[in-house]
Amino acid sequence: MKNWIALLLLCIASPTIAAEFSVLRPQQSSVSFVSKQMGVPVEGSFRKFSANIRVDPAKPEQGRARIDIDLTSIDTGNDDANQEVAGRAWFDSKKYPTASFVSNQVKALGKGRYEVLGDMTIKGKTLKVRAPFTLEQKAGALIVVGSFPLKRLDYGIGSGIWGDTEVVADEVQLDFRFTLAQ
Repeated sequence: MKNWIALLLLCIASPTIAAEFSVLRPQQSSVSFVSKQMGVPVEGSFRKFSANIRVDPAKPEQGRARIDIDLTSIDTGNDDANQEVAGRAWFDSKKYPTASFVSNQVKALGKGRYEVLGDMTIKGKTLKVRAPFTLEQKAGALIVVGSFPLKRLDYGIGSGIWGDTEVVADEVQLDFRFTLAQ
């Protein structure tokens, strides 16, 4: 019994060092995009998203993530455009209110660079994506920053007259920044 109590006291007295970062700081995180309309870059963002990310900077290859984006929270900087992209030809956000990304593999690329591989689901269609990113440990936080191109037509985003890539480019650049605490 004395050994058990001594062990318990030792565990309580010893500081536990948690190496894994998993608490999202939403106010310091973002999901944004850049598309091109008639060759002109158009920037926007999603105001609401959740991210369940677990990363140990010492073993980033073991990291896992699930990011859910509320498509109704899109902000293109224009209320009319926000309403248009919520419609059936674009996100059809009444039927598909959420886009999600679930990672299943992280690969080291060298020099602090990594690539996450996973499944992106938009409008009920799931495709494999690769997203390069960097990790930076700063002031008790781990900052994950990356971007990747997405072909919108692969997911049926922008059908009908909006399917014309001369008007709206097929490729959309998605950018993400997640700040995580322990």
